[in-house]
Amino acid sequence: MPRNDGTGPVGQGAGSGRGMGQGAGRGRMDGPFSAGAGGICACPKCGTTAPHGRGVPCSGVSCPKCGTKMVRG
Repeated sequence: MPRNDGTGPVGQGAGSGRGMGQGAGRGRMDGPFSAGAGGICACPKCGTTAPHGRGVPCSGVSCPKCGTKMVRG
């Protein structure tokens, strides 16, 4: 729009280009592959399980029996 009179190319006005997003996005922990707050943590060494705590990653929890870092089970 060289003269700001609205006679520019069709389809290139405000809100019609790329990069406008896909609407309300889903956050990091709310996607289709997120583990969420429920579930269990499991020891890869001895197989002991423990409930998964909210806000605490399983990799930050040590196995109560052998001390190995747990994984999401």
